[in-house]
Amino acid sequence: MKRDGHEEGMGVTGDGGGLRGLSLNQATVRNLALDQAVGLCLRHDIPAMGLWRDKVAGHGLARSAAAVRGAGLHVSSLCRGGFFTHADPDARAAALADNRAAVEEAAELGADVLALVCGGMVPGSRDLGLARRMVADALAELVPTAERLGVQLGVEALHPMFCADRCVLSRLGDALDLALQFPPAAVGVVVDAYHVWWDSQLAAEIARARGRIAAFQLADWILPLPADVLLGRGHLGDGHIDLAGITAQVVAAGYRGYAEVEIFNQEIWDAPPDDTAATVRQRFAQLAG
Repeated sequence: MKRDGHEEGMGVTGDGGGLRGLSLNQATVRNLALDQAVGLCLRHDIPAMGLWRDKVAGHGLARSAAAVRGAGLHVSSLCRGGFFTHADPDARAAALADNRAAVEEAAELGADVLALVCGGMVPGSRDLGLARRMVADALAELVPTAERLGVQLGVEALHPMFCADRCVLSRLGDALDLALQFPPAAVGVVVDAYHVWWDSQLAAEIARARGRIAAFQLADWILPLPADVLLGRGHLGDGHIDLAGITAQVVAAGYRGYAEVEIFNQEIWDAPPDDTAATVRQRFAQLAG
């Protein structure tokens, strides 16, 4: 069923409802400018978008907000803030300033969440605990700005292969433990199936995250991994993840937001965007059942 341009009842249903619908993350069609991606979503009846800050900056913040609103699209997330783990005090201060700017951008865009990729190991250090403490300290400094502007921060766990350079939080439980230190309206977690599917404790952690799931992202784990492992994501159903099972767990935990398809894959980027959008929509409909 559709109402006001949004798809209702999409996704596995749980206690009282299901996913709000499909969102296309800009990373999936990264070669498109923001206005082109907006047009793509309209042509394929995709009701929401996950935006990236570089694309927003390229189009202009005010113009981007006007373009999305004028098209009647919802902003399911803004990617990304984070990268807090700097050894140099000036670099840490600059990172915090950039994150405060990101919060302001998320507020202007009306995004459901500002996704945080928290940063890898501190340069010159092998102290994993130090890096995680720096993330917690930076988040504590950022929360007052988020609360003032009414923006929810989404702490995202990344697959362990990215621990050294991108994110020292590898399990959903790591992200949740951090988020639970702050008010739920200010800090939640991003459940990215691509990054957390391997965790034997995932089902329990998703259940524990009830009331804290700020965003839900989907892509499949394909093999063989490319030389740049960042690009090892595939269309839903092309890989090894039980996406239907994870979706059911997320819905059962009370999540009622959009399911965002976020795919990093060079072949998909090189494909015609309309073909990509059609495949994204078809595969999500199959997943939603």
